[in-house]
Amino acid sequence: MERKIRSALISVYHKEGLEAIVGKLASLDIKIFSTGGTYDFITTLGFAADTVESITGFPSIFGGRVKTLHPSIFGGILFQRDQEEDMQQASQYKIPPIDLVIVDLYPFEETAAQTDEESEIIEKIDIGGISLIRAAAKNYRDVLIVSSSSQYPELLRLLDEKSGSTNLEDRRHFAGLAFDVTSHYDTAIYKYFSGDAPSVFKQSIRGSYPLRYGENPHQNGVFYGDLHQVFTQLYGKEISYNNLGDLEAGIGLIGEFNETTFAILKHNNACGCASRPVLRDAWNEALAGDPVSAFGGVLVTNTIVDEETALEINRLFFEIILAPGYKKSALETLKSKKNRIILQLLTSGFPVRQFRSILNGVIEQEKDLKTEQAEDLQPVTDRRPTEMEMADLLFANKIVKHTRSNAIVLAKNRQLLASGAGQTSRVDALKQAIAKAGENHFDLNGAVLASDAFFPFADSVEIAHRAGVSAIIQPGGSVRDQDSIDYCRKHGLAMVFTGIRHFKH
Repeated sequence: MERKIRSALISVYHKEGLEAIVGKLASLDIKIFSTGGTYDFITTLGFAADTVESITGFPSIFGGRVKTLHPSIFGGILFQRDQEEDMQQASQYKIPPIDLVIVDLYPFEETAAQTDEESEIIEKIDIGGISLIRAAAKNYRDVLIVSSSSQYPELLRLLDEKSGSTNLEDRRHFAGLAFDVTSHYDTAIYKYFSGDAPSVFKQSIRGSYPLRYGENPHQNGVFYGDLHQVFTQLYGKEISYNNLGDLEAGIGLIGEFNETTFAILKHNNACGCASRPVLRDAWNEALAGDPVSAFGGVLVTNTIVDEETALEINRLFFEIILAPGYKKSALETLKSKKNRIILQLLTSGFPVRQFRSILNGVIEQEKDLKTEQAEDLQPVTDRRPTEMEMADLLFANKIVKHTRSNAIVLAKNRQLLASGAGQTSRVDALKQAIAKAGENHFDLNGAVLASDAFFPFADSVEIAHRAGVSAIIQPGGSVRDQDSIDYCRKHGLAMVFTGIRHFKH
């Protein structure tokens, strides 16, 4: 159903990009109605426009809050051109047809992010604009709605190609975009009013990124959001569903460290991690933690990758490397082999609330933002950790926080020696870690142990002691904590409690 655009209503908060649109409408001899600042902007450019007041007979009132809320405006948008009764009423009440509506919304989301002043935020709740968008979108059979300046290029192309005409498919497409704008806007307002305890789960995430596949090749997958805000892809194939899980885990882990650190991840868990003054040394020590598991892994670091480190990394088959930057020569080295994804990290600041689908609903929680410092630890044994043990305990605790539960981490000299991850018992996690350390020929004498939750019995402490562990960090909180404390006191181990559990399921 072809419709010729003969008139347009333009009322926008943001004027960027509008000049080209108005110029094109003028060249097509399309009559323009406009409001307030938009009218001034259009006429200052030298284009003709009529005020909305010339239709309604009412001025803009209440500080501009009421301009377009009038039957003559909404009637011009909503009356159906193929309904005889509607056409008669439009003629009877002298309501001019409006064939194109170009409206955007007050910047509520941006204002709420920039200030806590409620009156200023509330003032940015758009009433007239969102009503116009909904009305035009509802009557897409007759009216074309443009609801954001991001749609201007598409509108210009349409006006050029069809000389001011549109078909039903065009108008329905823009109507869909309009309802995306209004639903996103209303979701932001709801989240502002509901605060930290909403009674209804609402999210609106802009943008989509098709993935190679889901968790397995027979599952499709899509990422909703803007990956370009997180990293820049410098090289390689498309990112997969599983890649994103590893990247989130890696970014979370590496963000815990201020000193130069390298980590290697596999299935969301660190299989290697080390902190050293020199990046190449950090890489070599991280790789030594588990060179077998590192094959095909995801590499993350918080330091710009230099040529020396890149030459060492280049010996390994890996899937992804993520760093804040790369020296030019290092990047060329890493690009020398195919089937690698090279990413430059742009930000590690993400929303503080997390959610995932489960059963027939969604679970949501606050992100685990707690990272224990030395002053947070409660020594519970007569022997206090040495300075080196304390550094290793804090190092290990950062890693265990980002390891799947039940989790045990063994570390020494700020190097991950081994971990037990995702086990059904804490004893099994510990035994797995000790066995893995043995496979890689690590001496556990003087090593430290981090546990993501308390020890229900002293058995784990005894097993760790026999393996050579000298200091332990754990949350505490078991009804039998004293058993573990007594064992450590009797055998000269140092133990500290954090009071914080870091389960990660």
